[in-house]
Amino acid sequence: MTARGVASFLILAAGVAATSWAADVAPTAKPAADQSMADSTLIARGAELAAIGNCASCHTHPEGKSFAGGRPIKTPFGTLYSTNITPDNETGIGKWSAEDFLRAMHDGVAPGRRNLYPAFPYDHFTRLTDNDVEAIYAFVMTREPVRLTAPPNQLAFPMNLRSALSVWKVLFLERGAYRPDPQQDAEWNRGAYLVEGLGHCGACHTPRNAMGAEEHTRDFDGGQSEGWDAPALNSSSPAPSAWTAEQLYAYLRQGRDENHGTAVGPMKPVVDNLSQVPESDVRAIARYVAWRMNRGQLVRVAATSSDSAQTVIGDGEAIFRGACASCHEAEASGGPIRSGRTVPLSLTTSVNAPDARNAIHIVLEGIWPDAGEKGAFMPPFEGAFTEQQLAALLGYVRSRYARGPAWSDLPKQVRAIMHTGQKQ
Repeated sequence: MTARGVASFLILAAGVAATSWAADVAPTAKPAADQSMADSTLIARGAELAAIGNCASCHTHPEGKSFAGGRPIKTPFGTLYSTNITPDNETGIGKWSAEDFLRAMHDGVAPGRRNLYPAFPYDHFTRLTDNDVEAIYAFVMTREPVRLTAPPNQLAFPMNLRSALSVWKVLFLERGAYRPDPQQDAEWNRGAYLVEGLGHCGACHTPRNAMGAEEHTRDFDGGQSEGWDAPALNSSSPAPSAWTAEQLYAYLRQGRDENHGTAVGPMKPVVDNLSQVPESDVRAIARYVAWRMNRGQLVRVAATSSDSAQTVIGDGEAIFRGACASCHEAEASGGPIRSGRTVPLSLTTSVNAPDARNAIHIVLEGIWPDAGEKGAFMPPFEGAFTEQQLAALLGYVRSRYARGPAWSDLPKQVRAIMHTGQKQ
């Protein structure tokens, strides 16, 4: 945040904090209900909704128990630690009533008049119906209680002041359940409801302003997530081949589409979750996203390169021939691609993206199927290349297989990811 932005934020905070959003922080209406006898159908629906919302991914530490929180979430303002949402009475949400849970989901307020940070995407969850929130509540309140206190957040001033979040809400929180578009059919509206609300796709795929809010004039124009580039899901999509609803369905349901690539990085747990929910919901999501991506005409920019860049690209070609051609040999030699073995590099979003970070992560970390399952595999090359070699390799791949211009900041991004801990 700029100095001017901080100053403006503090001035607003001084004027608003005293009111403390009285409408949002009404006392808890009643103690938490006993969920031991909750309707099994409601719990099952809540499990499906929680999967679409990717709840476990954020609320589970990589080495911890499901939904027990403690996972570090890095932001431009510092590090947050996710909440324990198991029904433990002391360290979780065991004492929360259904009304408490609804208020947290819709208004970003926890019991005790405590504003929640929007890393918990209540700016999307506010679109959910009360019935869907009730189902999610029934699900989480019947999980195994886990006694675990998350570490304290490490945030810079003024974002470490929860009272200041009241100002953030005045500026950026638009409350209200999703309203169906009468001009569209039921499947389209279901997809819009899940994408804009529970799935909170824009939380990663929309750029954010200096105060960490999504820039809604640039919805789905591309963003960042956990050090990865989240590509645009609108007409600015970097995919060289336009996505169809059927291709998006295959990618979201199975984690792979032969014309676009394999889900990696932060998208991997998303597709793992979507493999467990009703097919109709995934098809609705795919249809809505495809509609957004195809509303405008995609403009391509021809690649250009300087003489000095050609020297680096030449080095990269030699590295490619030695390290990559054994798997990508058919495309590298202009021959036919063997279906199912590799996705052509010319079709992958990571190679065609305007930002190099996803390609860097994939080369360093590889692609791995889940244990015991078949899937795309690429060995990791961490430690195999120097900064200069990796930059040269990716520079060659970009110039050879992408339609866009060279990545101007490629050496800088390679250095940052290899040496400053940006790898996840």
